[in-house]
Amino acid sequence: MDYSAALDQAIDKLHEEGRYRTFIDIERRNGAFPRAIWTRPDGSQSEITVWCGNDYLGMGQHPVVLSAMHEALDATGAGSGGTRNISGTTVYHKKLEAELADLHGKEAALVFSSAYIANDATLSTLRKLFPGLIIYSDALNHASMIEGIKRFDGAKRIFRHNDVAHLRELLAADDPDAPKLIAFESIYSMDGDFGPIEAICDLADEFNALTYLDEVHAVGMYGPRGGGVAERDGLAHRIDMFNGTLGKAFGVFGGYIAASAKMVDAIRSYAPGFIFTTSLPPAVAAGAAASIALLKTAEGQELRDKQQLYARILKMRLRGLGMPIMDHGSHIVPVHVGHPVHCKALSDMLLADFGIYVQPINFPTVPRGTERLRFTPSPVHTTGEIDALVRAMDALWSQCKLNRSSNVA
Repeated sequence: MDYSAALDQAIDKLHEEGRYRTFIDIERRNGAFPRAIWTRPDGSQSEITVWCGNDYLGMGQHPVVLSAMHEALDATGAGSGGTRNISGTTVYHKKLEAELADLHGKEAALVFSSAYIANDATLSTLRKLFPGLIIYSDALNHASMIEGIKRFDGAKRIFRHNDVAHLRELLAADDPDAPKLIAFESIYSMDGDFGPIEAICDLADEFNALTYLDEVHAVGMYGPRGGGVAERDGLAHRIDMFNGTLGKAFGVFGGYIAASAKMVDAIRSYAPGFIFTTSLPPAVAAGAAASIALLKTAEGQELRDKQQLYARILKMRLRGLGMPIMDHGSHIVPVHVGHPVHCKALSDMLLADFGIYVQPINFPTVPRGTERLRFTPSPVHTTGEIDALVRAMDALWSQCKLNRSSNVA
């Protein structure tokens, strides 16, 4: 086999479909976010405004977070030295897991190197704990959940996105004595829509199923202490297992699950993705714990309120210009484009001509024909930056002769 030719063919296919992904060289500078420095291919530099980051609240540069990380770094050094089983755990890991358990009102939490690994490792391990388990998965669950469920050596059922009636049909068709788990999300980040948490919990009660809720795009962002949509809606006690990230609203790095002490102990003891992975550096754990603790306070609520306000303002202004925004009431602002080449071209022009950085969202992240630009306002953006973004979008929509409509895409 000509391996080099095979690689050329695979990469050429992405170029032909208009969905080849290009890294943009940007440098975040402490205290300046959401502004950053873009290094062009020719080596020249200019200041840009980041509109597609998942550091939703700007916590990645908050002084409290940085101070905690500096303190831990000076005290312990750079790395953790290995897995939790071999190199031992630290006070920083224990404090972080205590903050997470408290955040979700659970007995325990377990930290992984990412939320992707947390989903994959946990979901793929459950068959070892519950022989005969059937997993019911929302059709639009994140790739990490899909991967974990694929590797799960047991029965799998896919229910139509947010379709509680279809989920009921699937549950009712299976053996009533079989163990069951429903895996879904609180916010589906590409469309920005919410999962029907209460209705799914009702079905879980009726069919004696466990609930597994991915709150990756909601932790820190919703609820009086940032516990997510389940906390906001008073439903956290009805969720058996939470998955979340430390790398989005909390502004640091890592992922976790939160559940009963027995469940966490079992996953800790059986999941290869935890057992054989080097643990988070202590400084990262310290920064994440500090961020979670701060976002539980009144200051955290002020940041959440301001972020939600800016998201509403941006949606209102784009809708007023006839932009096909996808508005489901969350903090995410997707603008439908519908073609990968057009989506990439708009992204390139926003960056080169207006200093606005937003990456195109193409297949396989979203289905073909639903390509979009996905904006994430933060409380550290300014009203002037929102105005500049709106004017740039208006100019490009006219320049490219794109359709305008008051309808939601």
